[in-house]
Amino acid sequence: MRAAIESLCRLAYRIGASEMTSIDQQIAQELNVRDEQVAAAVALLDGGATVPFIARYRKEATGALDDAQLRTLDERLRYLRELEQRRTVIINSIREQGKLDDALEAAIRAADSKGRLEDIYLPFKPKRRTRAEIAKEAGLEPLADLLLAQPQNDPLVAAARFVDAGKQVADVAAALDGARSILVERFAEDADLIGSLREEMWSASRLVSKVRDGRQEAGAKFSDYFDFAEKLAKMPSHRILALFRAEKEEILDVTIAPEDPVTASAACSAYELRIMHRFGISDRGRPGDKWLMDTARWAWRTKIQVHLGIDLRMRLWNGAEEEAVRVFAANCGICCSPPLPAPGRPWALIPATEPASRSRWSIPPARWWRRRWSIRTSRSASGTRRSPFSASSQCSTRSS
Repeated sequence: MRAAIESLCRLAYRIGASEMTSIDQQIAQELNVRDEQVAAAVALLDGGATVPFIARYRKEATGALDDAQLRTLDERLRYLRELEQRRTVIINSIREQGKLDDALEAAIRAADSKGRLEDIYLPFKPKRRTRAEIAKEAGLEPLADLLLAQPQNDPLVAAARFVDAGKQVADVAAALDGARSILVERFAEDADLIGSLREEMWSASRLVSKVRDGRQEAGAKFSDYFDFAEKLAKMPSHRILALFRAEKEEILDVTIAPEDPVTASAACSAYELRIMHRFGISDRGRPGDKWLMDTARWAWRTKIQVHLGIDLRMRLWNGAEEEAVRVFAANCGICCSPPLPAPGRPWALIPATEPASRSRWSIPPARWWRRRWSIRTSRSASGTRRSPFSASSQCSTRSS
């Protein structure tokens, strides 16, 4: 028994090591550097070292990776590790449901982003009992399949065969509503369709803000955004954060407009046409065409657009926050750079290895800077050095 446990542990270690190696290799390819450089930087980061410390004091270990490369490496390392963890959770979840096959597992392992991974997992994600699930339990899925595959059938005639009061399908209208719910969920859970619609919506949509009634005076500082619209992909981080802050303070109503107002008045939007094309829906004068087109419109307007709108808001927010942190790190010389040693003060010397607990070494206390400034300014004109803690020294420091 003990030998079996040890062999399982060794296998798990080898699998984890291989995953980490593949992540290191992927980052090395993205940065166009050697695997050894990435492995050394990862080891230092895992040991608690910060990016500025590694860039300044561990150049010999990382092959002189600069600050920008190390920041990108750090971000990608965290992202890819989280992606692998989520991939494992999803595979185990689908396997427990008994729905994992070789093709699905291959698609999950080939997913290269969190968005793609979640799109694949969406049909298998445990969720509350939906209208589509209720319709399936009532035996309406064959009706949905029939109307989608054979639009030449009249929906009213086809639905009449599925009316069953014992299954809570009281009439033809109830049967068609159930079939529509099933197709709407099917359209909204198609991974390839949702992924392409998300990217198209990201490139074409605009973030629109309007001031709320009676909030003009209270939100005067946000007056530039009282009637504002800009494309998502072109918005700078500070503007995104300002708009979301104004929305949180109930000054503005902020929405995502997926289309230009000029084209939004068309009978079918470009997104609805994409859904129809994906599932072979078109207006050819057949009895079921109009019902299917209405179903595709309903899927976009009530489910897919809402879901993608939430996704894009999260992408905007996360991207703006990351950019703000990056700008702050680039411009901040105190908290993002290791402290310089003060002359003659052994307690201020930089350690050989940076501690993981980033205590006083990342953000030196105020007294450290006061003492250092006192030491520098307490020299007399003749070059002699006074005690930095003497009264005369303190007076000279204040006067200077």
